[in-house]
Amino acid sequence: MCTTQECPTPTTNTVTRRAALLGGALVAAGAALAPAAPAQASGRRGIADLTYPLTTSFPAFAPGEEAARRTYVTIEDNGYYMQEWRILEHYGTHVDAPGHFVAGGRLATEIGIEELVAPVVVVDIARRAARDPDTTVTVDDLVAYERRYDRIPRGAAVFMYSGWGAKVGDAAAYRGTDSAGVLHFPGFSPEACEWLLRRRSIRSLGVDTLSIDPGVSATFDTHLVLLGADRYGVENVANLHRLPRQGATVNVGLIPYEAGSGGQARVFATW
Repeated sequence: MCTTQECPTPTTNTVTRRAALLGGALVAAGAALAPAAPAQASGRRGIADLTYPLTTSFPAFAPGEEAARRTYVTIEDNGYYMQEWRILEHYGTHVDAPGHFVAGGRLATEIGIEELVAPVVVVDIARRAARDPDTTVTVDDLVAYERRYDRIPRGAAVFMYSGWGAKVGDAAAYRGTDSAGVLHFPGFSPEACEWLLRRRSIRSLGVDTLSIDPGVSATFDTHLVLLGADRYGVENVANLHRLPRQGATVNVGLIPYEAGSGGQARVFATW
């Protein structure tokens, strides 16, 4: 999601008082949270791949963080083909584990598979994002979603659809970097994240941008609230326009890197 230089160094002081209080209240509830029930439907009607192909040209959070690869052995010379990759954990479609921002927070190997399957709801802010790249998902958006569709289920993954995937072929546009070096793309407001945690006991947040925080954020408050509550985020999610706004189930195939602060994931949804 960000470079070591750009992210706050994870220490016990990294978590805000707001996140610490919220996290304390939610840890017990999280431990008792039963595996989320998949959306009920009369047989599977659809499936969508929400993962971008992992390429060396995918937009990184900052220039220079792109992946690199080389051919390690070939069929002609060695009898089989294999590549060697150099890659950051927070590149491409990936997960932010709690330990990405919280000292002592759970790491990739500690996130249970029952947490990686959840009912998913999609909050559409694409029209507003087309006018204002700094917009965020707000509490009002969540209330409006529930009025139009249904109550966000307990243990859900809540994904933001901003239409930002249309820019993924242009790294500068996807980052939205201005002349001062500030990034511009949508994300979740910390208030919306708190509302979802307190009132709906969500399991995760997902976005079709580089970060669950808006690009202009320098303090990563949404990360601190979400990860401080022992939940995880999913970034650079593809093809959210293909999902129904409710009724789908998301599967997040997180790579369990040893001591990983997160990692790449094959994400797909069925309904």
